[in-house]
Amino acid sequence: MSPELIGYITTFVLAAFVGIEVISKVPTILHTPLMSGSNAIHGIILVGAISVTAASQGTVQVTLGLIAVVLATINVVGGFVVTDRMLEMFKPRRQAEAKR
Repeated sequence: MSPELIGYITTFVLAAFVGIEVISKVPTILHTPLMSGSNAIHGIILVGAISVTAASQGTVQVTLGLIAVVLATINVVGGFVVTDRMLEMFKPRRQAEAKR
């Protein structure tokens, strides 16, 4: 294994641990507003994953890049779906029934 690959794997593992620590400290009631507010960040992550994948060379790098793009896309779409459902709760009943 090259030192560069070991550095990338170390960065990934540390980022995963930090992410788990940060999310576990957030109260449950704040998860939905935080998800809707972080869609811009997820969009930036998606653009970064696409640009890194475009510059990748080799099967392993392309595969990891593709996985990153898929996961970031799921994150962005899920954030918008949750935001839409959350905003639907605040609409008056008449508007919600007329929409159906």
